[in-house]
Amino acid sequence: MRVRIARDLCVGAGQCERSAPGVFAQDDRGLSRALTGTPAADQWPGVHEAAGLCPVGAVLVAEDGAADRAAPGDRRETS
Repeated sequence: MRVRIARDLCVGAGQCERSAPGVFAQDDRGLSRALTGTPAADQWPGVHEAAGLCPVGAVLVAEDGAADRAAPGDRRETS
């Protein structure tokens, strides 16, 4: 599985960094970025929590080889 931040959607709420601090961080503009696209197995619960908490759906989780962007309204996974 892979994770990324849709930077065009991010509003800098910071929920992702609080949920998975080893995976996400905020840049100097306050927008989130993924520190890694392939988190370790023990980091995935926080990644999924971050995806669920993101108020604008900017945390995108995809199966390997899946589309790079979530469908409208799909805040957690792409297929």
